[in-house]
Amino acid sequence: MKYLLHTVETTRLRFREINRTDFNFWLPFFQDPKSSQHWVRKWKKPEKECEEWYDKQFSRYEKNQGGMNALIDKSTGNLIGHCGLLVQTIDNITELEIAYSLLTSHWNKGYATEAAVQCKIHAFENSFAGSLISIISLPNIPSAKVAAKNGMTVDKQTVYSDNAVNIYRIHAHVYFGSR
Repeated sequence: MKYLLHTVETTRLRFREINRTDFNFWLPFFQDPKSSQHWVRKWKKPEKECEEWYDKQFSRYEKNQGGMNALIDKSTGNLIGHCGLLVQTIDNITELEIAYSLLTSHWNKGYATEAAVQCKIHAFENSFAGSLISIISLPNIPSAKVAAKNGMTVDKQTVYSDNAVNIYRIHAHVYFGSR
């Protein structure tokens, strides 16, 4: 599980591994229609989506393919979302992605940017990859803004999971050159 941010903290957030007891705190993500507004596929029942989401994360952990970290608000101790480094295959190329999802009640507060920046720092300072990507559905303007604030620019447009997406990218030399 080399890509996880074990016990990393930012100003407002604490990263930790996800666990099964997070299920009921994350279920509202799948119950809120705003969470899925940028994806083409129709979601299943919220409980099934949440179960499959957690199964996928635990499978990633077991296969050393990265995975999401639980994002805990340090002031309340509550789970507010997930962010992590994921090994992805896009257009037959294996890449390391910065991915993030927040409960809608925590949108527009800078948490996604704070978490994504920390993932970038962690990945580059541990030499995990020469570049990092974020896969963002074309209509998902809020996530595109997070990627831009994280120093990423659009590298290409492609299709991922039946969605037209932009691949945002930042190279390590850009990150280290800007420090």
